[in-house]
Amino acid sequence: MGVAMRVMVLLLMLLVSQAQAQHCTPERFEGNGYIVCTVDPAIGNLRLFWKPQDGGPYRHFGHLSDAVAAEGHRLAFAMNAGMYLRDFTPMGLYIEDGDELRPLNTTSVEAAPGQVPNFYKKPNGVFFIGEAGAGVLTTEAFDAQRPPARYATQSGPMLVIDGEVHPVFIPGSSDRTRRSGVGVCEGDLVRLAISDGNVNFHDFARLFRDHLQCPDALFLDGGRGTGIYDPALGRRDFSWHGGFGPMLGLVE
Repeated sequence: MGVAMRVMVLLLMLLVSQAQAQHCTPERFEGNGYIVCTVDPAIGNLRLFWKPQDGGPYRHFGHLSDAVAAEGHRLAFAMNAGMYLRDFTPMGLYIEDGDELRPLNTTSVEAAPGQVPNFYKKPNGVFFIGEAGAGVLTTEAFDAQRPPARYATQSGPMLVIDGEVHPVFIPGSSDRTRRSGVGVCEGDLVRLAISDGNVNFHDFARLFRDHLQCPDALFLDGGRGTGIYDPALGRRDFSWHGGFGPMLGLVE
């Protein structure tokens, strides 16, 4: 093989490697911009993080990246992974590495729809990863089935349920903010999305159902509770709540 051919092969290998490493991409849907991250849970090491065993919550993507690096790995990307209390404790079910650190929250809030906090807008739900792959179930379905889960985070409301947009969402609603969510989609791929600007719930749910082909998707958080870390895109977002609670991250 000549020198020119060897150089070409090396360049092609480099391009393939870079393409494989690019998990998150900017996308547009109906005039709104998003960053969408895609993971095959059968191949990628997608994990949940909250706090190390001997310390407080990570809170910041930089702290999480340093912790992963100390294990000899690389944090390819990360995103906020559900709602949390003022001390950064997850509001609902949280399972990390097979250990249930927070129980399933089945509390109901009786109030007018506009006065119910997002976490409690029923149905809310659980995103989980187990030996059989990843899934999104309503809280009630997860409670009934109790699928084996290595990782799980509870949030709300559900965005898409069995291919249907959550019934309380209003087309054209003026309730617009930055939003993040996760879906289990066509081909059993996990897709996480965060909006570049302000979107309403109905448009965000349709992103998952109509654009990303996710029959089930879960809202993770909105406003100042959203953020993404992706060195390839130059993103290391900061939460104006003082940090994030649970975080989803792809470890390589």
